Amino acid sequence: MINYDGRRFRPAEPEAEGRTAVYRQEGDLLWGTFSGGRARHGTLAGVCAPDGTLDFAYSMVLEDGEIVCGRCHSEPELREDGGVDLREEWERYGGHAAVGVSYLREIR
Repeated sequence: MINYDGRRFRPAEPEAEGRTAVYRQEGDLLWGTFSGGRARHGTLAGVCAPDGTLDFAYSMVLEDGEIVCGRCHSEPELREDGGVDLREEWERYGGHAAVGVSYLREIR
């Protein structure tokens, strides 16, 4: 199992400077915080499977005060340097309803 505790991630695209997420883990329980871009603050909570895949719910407050929530399924890819990249399939609910795929890269 991949231990995500203390790992920091950012979106893979180069223009995502300043957007970061920090994950914490205890057993299969996963939680974390993120900020940057349009997100003033965000949180996530979910579980980590034995193969390192993640399933979690998230919520965030945007710069304009709007609240967005959704869920995500992330699949890890181990890099040669020991880092982890994540492919995220996400879904947002409510007024910001959308689905998509994003990529995170661990900050080493």
